[in-house]
Amino acid sequence: MTVSIERNDHVWTVIHDRPEATNAMDPDSAQALVDAFLAFDDDPDARVAVLWGAGGAFCSGWDLKYAASLTPEGFQAEVADGLDFPIGASPAPRGPLGPTRLELSKPVIAAVEGPAVAGGMELAMWCDVRVMAETAYFGVYCRRWGIPLLDGGTVRLPRLVGQGKALEITMTGRQVPADECAQIGLCEQVTAVGEARAVAEAMAHQIAGFPQEAVLADRRSIIEGHGLPIRDALRNEWNNGLRACRIEGIAGADRFRSGKGRSGDFDDI
Repeated sequence: MTVSIERNDHVWTVIHDRPEATNAMDPDSAQALVDAFLAFDDDPDARVAVLWGAGGAFCSGWDLKYAASLTPEGFQAEVADGLDFPIGASPAPRGPLGPTRLELSKPVIAAVEGPAVAGGMELAMWCDVRVMAETAYFGVYCRRWGIPLLDGGTVRLPRLVGQGKALEITMTGRQVPADECAQIGLCEQVTAVGEARAVAEAMAHQIAGFPQEAVLADRRSIIEGHGLPIRDALRNEWNNGLRACRIEGIAGADRFRSGKGRSGDFDDI
């Protein structure tokens, strides 16, 4: 099995382990990742997931050796089967990279070592947050082979870095190193080589340690509010936050009154 799960308290680490292909994604791995993240989203005890590629590479994209074995009809079926995206709760069809069309209710952090290129870059951008080792890099390397972005790259990249920078990165296909990613908003933290997983898991445990209704309400408001007129976004934020206040906020205020969490203490809450 190329995908495994390690559970530590409320944090799941989902591991893609196909080192012989630099963690390129074939259909079996893609489906296994979908199944893992659906299980994570459905588990009431799971709060935050980390996605990590074993063996020093996050993901080198869609497995082009597999793609080269397809007929034109097979290629069509693999990348475009059922692309009448359903409305409502029904899941969108699986992307070539697996979970990139899922809309989870809980956060996922990408722990990026080495290359995260082509579809691997799209997979990292699907995550809520990206932690990159200082030698890790992104890049639309599929530009060389006439393969477009099919796993949300053209949607998520401009939202993260702006349209002009997204166009430049996408059309040139150049390498985007970790330090530049941090500068332009394509990753949130750069760490030492070999430390991306540990840093991402520490962040995940920090997030998982907070009252979750408020965490998820704010996450939902940020995601849902993108592109909305400001009044609609404010209304959405209010509706999301009101439920969290009723469930957790009043009790949290009472804990503060009793002396918890004073002077910026995030541990004793």
